[in-house]
Amino acid sequence: MDHILLVSLIVGGAALLSFPLGRYMAWAMDPQSPNRWTTLFCKIGGASDEQDWKRYLVTLLVFNAVMFTVTFAILALQQWLPLNPDGKGALDPTLVFNTAASFTTNTNLQHYSGEVSMSYLSQLAGLMWLQFVSAATGIAALAATARGIAGRASLGNFLIDVQRASFLVLLPVAAVVALLMVFGGMPMTLKGAAEATTLEGAAQTIARGPVAAFLAIKQLGTNGGGFFGPNATHPLENPTFWTNALAMVAIVLIPMACVWMFGRILGRMRHASVIFAVMAVFLLVKITGSVAFESGPTPAFAGLPVSEATGNLEGKELRFGATGGPLWAVLTTATSNGSVGAMHDSLNPLTGLMPMIGMWLNATFGGVGVGMINMFLYIVVAVFVAGMMVGRTPEYLGHRIEAKEVRFAILALFAHAILILGGTALFAGTALGQATVQEAGPHGFSEILYEFSSAAANNGSGFEGLGDGTGAWNIATGIVMLLGRYLPIILPLAIVGSLTAKRRAAESAGTLGVEDATFGTMLALTVVIFGALTFLPAAALGPLAEHFSLP
Repeated sequence: MDHILLVSLIVGGAALLSFPLGRYMAWAMDPQSPNRWTTLFCKIGGASDEQDWKRYLVTLLVFNAVMFTVTFAILALQQWLPLNPDGKGALDPTLVFNTAASFTTNTNLQHYSGEVSMSYLSQLAGLMWLQFVSAATGIAALAATARGIAGRASLGNFLIDVQRASFLVLLPVAAVVALLMVFGGMPMTLKGAAEATTLEGAAQTIARGPVAAFLAIKQLGTNGGGFFGPNATHPLENPTFWTNALAMVAIVLIPMACVWMFGRILGRMRHASVIFAVMAVFLLVKITGSVAFESGPTPAFAGLPVSEATGNLEGKELRFGATGGPLWAVLTTATSNGSVGAMHDSLNPLTGLMPMIGMWLNATFGGVGVGMINMFLYIVVAVFVAGMMVGRTPEYLGHRIEAKEVRFAILALFAHAILILGGTALFAGTALGQATVQEAGPHGFSEILYEFSSAAANNGSGFEGLGDGTGAWNIATGIVMLLGRYLPIILPLAIVGSLTAKRRAAESAGTLGVEDATFGTMLALTVVIFGALTFLPAAALGPLAEHFSLP
């Protein structure tokens, strides 16, 4: 019963809040007429002209290149820059590349411990700044995609859209969450580490900083990088049950709202409801599986009365019980968030499979903005397959889906798979990865598989039993994060450009419906079949093999 209440509180609460937030986001991102905000953003951005998909995409990529360059410079020079009260030193060049790529791509994969390695300037002006603008990039890309599907001649202007997403959506919501976190006991200061004396008389240095501000946007923007190395398991980053609950709601809130924003821009809320329902079913199935699989004890403690009664408590934040860890693990990987509320390396094998499935499918609400874009790729494939099955020209909301659009969609979906499986094969088959795993066998393979899944899905979480702080891991995952971020934005925008170049057909009685259970079932089957055919062999070598090898 406690499991059901907790899941209902988090998932149900986020779903209820997402609907009005989606309405607000549609107003913020797609005003029906120019307003004072549009005028202000035009002045700041220095541009107001409408852009087709190619110009929109080029502006997006150039802006992101600038983001990467600025952050790379801040991280590389932090030892000489201000706001460094604890005297943080120079970072390894490959770590600088990996971290800049990670936060630019909204991944926040961390091969470092924040309180140990990063100055306050690096955390605030470099990393937290990117947590806003990288998330805003995803929201802007979704708004542009929706405008194209709606049949508009222009996709908008990226520089204006990224400001709308940053200042009208992310900043006010993050301010509210940060204030609630401060009231919940989370630190918010620019002072250096505190020096304390323990009850035994020993000296202790306690790291602190602007934690509440950092945490709010890391959760809401599906960023996930923790201010502290232990992430949300650190007591200063997660003081109470209510901050824990609020953090989990924040993880999934904006990705859910993006579905409603998409539907409002299209003017097809029933279609958005079907997509939301498919995503919600996937989410609940994975949560159910993770909680059920984690209710059994870890094999090392099998037979002990306490383990049989409480489930697997290894690697958990014990203040929040055995359910909080697996629930957080599913939410954070379903939404490309990447923050952690438990040690994923300690999850039972089948429990650990659930987060991987979330990153493999990459469309269960997904990252801010891009999760809905990834689902659009599956929609294109589902519509095409359905049309071929009934012998009709595939159409989606009046747009004819032809070979060109399907090729782009398949290329984007397979690129995601190749980045995961190709990187895993290379590192599992060579000393690059074999020398860094915690243990040999299926679990070691799972550690490598999880790391590349996380990088390709722009998630950022890890099994953490992996010694991933090497130059090879830094470079490989950095490249995967960059490709895994921009290919799923470039190709869907190219699909939209192709669709808008065609004459839009009027919908008729013979047009495939996208607002009923039949379409929802077809979409769900497309996602499941594609995911199973692509990733089941890898799952069989990792989590499944580990599960069946246990005594």
